[in-house]
Amino acid sequence: MLIIGIGGGTGSGKTTVVNEIIKQLPENEVGIISQDSYYNDTSHLNYEQRTKINFDHPRSIDFDLLCEHLKELKKGNPINQPVYSFVKHNRTGDTIHTLPRKVMIVEGILILTNTELRKMFDINIFVHADSDERLIRRIKRDITQRGRDIDEVLARYQNTLKPMHEQFIEPTKEFADIIIPNNRYNTVAVDIVRTIISERLA
Repeated sequence: MLIIGIGGGTGSGKTTVVNEIIKQLPENEVGIISQDSYYNDTSHLNYEQRTKINFDHPRSIDFDLLCEHLKELKKGNPINQPVYSFVKHNRTGDTIHTLPRKVMIVEGILILTNTELRKMFDINIFVHADSDERLIRRIKRDITQRGRDIDEVLARYQNTLKPMHEQFIEPTKEFADIIIPNNRYNTVAVDIVRTIISERLA
């Protein structure tokens, strides 16, 4: 099994890069695990308390469960990924039955901050985008998909997201084997990754 970790700041375009990488690859041979599924269970907190959680800090992620699930997949066993609701700030109780694949892509803003997880990746990728561009994408996404208002999005960006990016996420560039500048003209890095995957599948 080839395991690829794709990190980078919020709104950097990780999902776009993932989609470009898996384009033209056999669907049944590539699986995707999102860090967003592994936010800690916050059922013991009420909604007001959940809204105050710093979701951009590594402590907000259940890395133990994520690592355990990756180990199970490497053994050839299926897993049940948690389903997380950004509206409720908690897991829904549902799960996604995930089968092991020849290639597993793990993506998320904080995945390269965890030493044990990094050791499991065969390739570390960091997706870079301008901070203004990332903020614009975050505003659009949080308002349209996550039920936030503009004041909440900007307050979270200023108080937690930006400082957490500078403290934890940006420094993980040093662990990257490949840094992908996310703009529509960049195809070389994506093609390199796709070639590596195709060779492994062959």
